[in-house]
Amino acid sequence: MLIKDDEVFAMMKPSLDAHTLGLNAASELLRSCGYQVITGDEEVSRYLNDIRYSSNQEKFINWLKINKVTHVALSYRLDEEVALAMVGYVMYALRSNNLWDYQGGQIRGISFAGLPKSCRLIQEQFSSSILTFQGSESPQETLKKYGVPEEKIPVEILEGSKHDETLLDFAKGIIQTKSYLDWKPIERPAYPDKGHRNDTLMKRLENSLTPNFLPLMRAHVGPFSASATREENVAEFLNWCQHLSQTGYLDILSIGSSQLSQSNFGEDWLDKPNGGGVPINSAQELEQIMEAASPMLVRTYSGTQRITEMAKIYENHLNIAWHALSLWWFNRMDGRGPYDVYTNLVAHFKTMQYIATTKKPFEANTPHHFSFRGSDDTTYVLSAFLAAKLAKKAGIQTFVLQTMMNTPRYTWGIQDLAKARATLKLVRTLEDENFRVLLQPRAGLDYFSPDLEMARIQLAAVSALIDDIEPHNEQSPSVLHVVSYTEADHLATPAVINESVQITQTAIQTYRRLRRLGLVADMNKDKDVMERTEILLERVQTMISAIEAHVPDPYSPEGLYIIFASGFMPTPYLWAEKEEFEYATHWATKPYLGGVWVMDDKGKVVSADQIANRAIQNIKEIQYRLKQIRNKFVL
Repeated sequence: MLIKDDEVFAMMKPSLDAHTLGLNAASELLRSCGYQVITGDEEVSRYLNDIRYSSNQEKFINWLKINKVTHVALSYRLDEEVALAMVGYVMYALRSNNLWDYQGGQIRGISFAGLPKSCRLIQEQFSSSILTFQGSESPQETLKKYGVPEEKIPVEILEGSKHDETLLDFAKGIIQTKSYLDWKPIERPAYPDKGHRNDTLMKRLENSLTPNFLPLMRAHVGPFSASATREENVAEFLNWCQHLSQTGYLDILSIGSSQLSQSNFGEDWLDKPNGGGVPINSAQELEQIMEAASPMLVRTYSGTQRITEMAKIYENHLNIAWHALSLWWFNRMDGRGPYDVYTNLVAHFKTMQYIATTKKPFEANTPHHFSFRGSDDTTYVLSAFLAAKLAKKAGIQTFVLQTMMNTPRYTWGIQDLAKARATLKLVRTLEDENFRVLLQPRAGLDYFSPDLEMARIQLAAVSALIDDIEPHNEQSPSVLHVVSYTEADHLATPAVINESVQITQTAIQTYRRLRRLGLVADMNKDKDVMERTEILLERVQTMISAIEAHVPDPYSPEGLYIIFASGFMPTPYLWAEKEEFEYATHWATKPYLGGVWVMDDKGKVVSADQIANRAIQNIKEIQYRLKQIRNKFVL
């Protein structure tokens, strides 16, 4: 059934669930077709956390009425029973308040986005009353499922990218023949410190680089069962570490630790919810993991408080392969930590200065976090450069540059290549004898289909796309973050992780062989990619020039706060702290020709000069606000 032109969509999730990418992507698609979309704020998220209470149902219904919502869009990517209960209470609240259109009310539809099992349970319970989205739908499928008439869908969304289709065809050949199953683990050369406490990422790389080098494989690993004790979950993870070590496909194990491990390490957790992930809670357990995982290198999430102290614990008890921080993120603004943004920046810079003393590499998890919240591609590239220059100032000598492809998932591959190349080119301008950049690409978080055969094909395709970033350099990338193909359906077991590595390595080696034979396009000469890269470089350099000319001490916690709060980095979909960062949310962004751009209300791309000039006007006010924050500052 086709939806009406005056549809008002409300995108909402409980605050217990930190996942926002799918909601933001759907919001952008609907807005690009001319529909009004609003997002539930922190207060609405809290109502949904406890929607079983009639008082919260009443507040929720009032919010829908005030905002004249006609379509309720819910999202929850955690426990399926919680998802089913939440939807049930929402359906009850709508019916009991006569809010459905057939009751004379305003609500014409309801949809739910979540894990496949949650979608199945909801469809079994409510039949066709609710649209469900598992995350594997293409942009076209998503819009058509909502009932958007084809004539309202922008042409670029309907057409897509020919290069992406070519890569999927290439990938199908690998997966359908199952040739990847013949791939055997790479025997990386031995050296005295390999697998021991003094081993490092740089030693592993220096001893592994060969003319036909295949990137070091990193994967995220984190089993958790709500029915097991904390100790049983840790024991299971140790078994996984040993299995992955013995099978030898993986070079770097990244611990998928729980939220409590990041926020309350070493404390008595009592009845605090774990929230998924390995519930590690002692230095002794970190030592056990390091031993079980050897000779793999190991790394883990940073802490979300006592951040420098946690970095020291990881250094001393895990021999962490490299440290990672998110600067503007993993705090109150995204619900992942207790600090405000300024406090977070101060703590992260202090931690970076400590990391510099260890001579370990540092990874800034910034660009994709901006993309998760609706930022444009210029901001994606800019955030990486700002983080890299801050790292260099802190004394970091090796910078791990993570590039997340397919983010948002409707991004065309040629735009992904332009974003990656523009980022690399800018960050590499900082290189000298004391600062080195290592590329670490990965697939997008919400890219994969819950159809596991299709997900395998997607993994092979994105592996080839990753190799197109620097197609004439077979020693790039240095590290590849393998996202397991079961990401959209269920937790990756060691067998799935190993299979994902087999798919990735087979795809890269096969693609390189075909390139040498001239049987695939040389994307280094692709005119479209080159033009897109130059456009991004020009826009980002405009922003950098404006920032360095007008923001005092830009490469400092105070500088990064002013840059963000003044509006140099448009981020329209913040779920919290919106009042503090009103200028960051000023500009709207839209998908356009395979990328994400800041657009005005007439559908035209806003120039970098316009964005910079408006942000410059806000600097003095933000400096005043920051002074008030610093007067109350305690860390």
